[in-house]
Amino acid sequence: MSARLEAEHLYKVFGRRPKEAAERLRDGADREELRADGTTAAVIDASFAVAPGQIFVVMGLSGSGKSTLLRMLNGLLEPTAGHVRFDGQDLTALGAAELREVRARKISMVFQHFALFPHRSVLENAAYGLAVQGVPRAEREERAAEALRLCGLAGWERSWPDELSGGMQQRVGLARALATDADLLLMDESFSALDPLIRRDMQDQLLQLQRTLKKTIVFITHDLNEAMRLGDRIAVMRDGRIVQDGTAEDILLRPADDYVASFTKDVDRSRVLTAAAVMDTEPRGDEADCGCATATPDTPFGELCALGARVPHPVAVLDADGAVVGVVPPRRLVGALGDGPGAPEPCDSPREATDGKVTARA
Repeated sequence: MSARLEAEHLYKVFGRRPKEAAERLRDGADREELRADGTTAAVIDASFAVAPGQIFVVMGLSGSGKSTLLRMLNGLLEPTAGHVRFDGQDLTALGAAELREVRARKISMVFQHFALFPHRSVLENAAYGLAVQGVPRAEREERAAEALRLCGLAGWERSWPDELSGGMQQRVGLARALATDADLLLMDESFSALDPLIRRDMQDQLLQLQRTLKKTIVFITHDLNEAMRLGDRIAVMRDGRIVQDGTAEDILLRPADDYVASFTKDVDRSRVLTAAAVMDTEPRGDEADCGCATATPDTPFGELCALGARVPHPVAVLDADGAVVGVVPPRRLVGALGDGPGAPEPCDSPREATDGKVTARA
């Protein structure tokens, strides 16, 4: 599947002689060397591709460069070096007027702090992007009302932002982005200002909308649990660089380094893993005799444990055609919860075993 969005060797350097600094980074200089010269390297050699309909999550600690990276994707920040391509069009080659047109019609952004106009009604806020496009009032109000309905805000159209809870205000921001029918949504820590329960509700809302709308989404977060719940793929950033890019299972079971491993040590693996992530794709001896206990590659780990507890033999994992694609012996269930014996090894690739159809969401 061809990529919808591509970032190619992106650099963003703030300070004196940024292009020269980017060249120094290419030649092996590090962030601290540049900082000593009064230059800050916010993003260093970032490359990734996002497929159509995919949620691509970028996560990292504060100062890792993730928000700067996001703002280069729609031209709010000009890259010091590198390219951003959307549907094959090089956005970094566009002029200011062309970029504004792209942002108005093709790429929408959902901000962390709602960014609603207090003097506009909920409906007017949701319709704002369409007003910028010059859409006639009747049409934009109809489209905005539909977006509000999708976001669970039907009946609140004539209310004012200060009459809404924080979660409801964030839904208005999401509705505003959806109303423009943009192909790409950029979400900059959009749920991080919300209380935990409301935040989870918004995650549920986004996943529900995604099942229907199948938008291409880049989502920024510093919360690994949120990243693993939402992301089809996850990029982990550190000091301006992407240190790992993979599925939730990749990040959890095969961390690229100690830094990534430190993020994952407190994650509840049972809420992330699926049968595809822990199954043995090369059954041996009695492991191939799985009786009638079966699962699918996307069976959640919790259900898999319950199934495995009821039978004395390994659980068979069947694909959509009923063919056995792997088995899950008890040692795999135990090993997957930690780093002890029986944990899946790097050679056990769930993507290879299931043709890429791996589900990682809780």
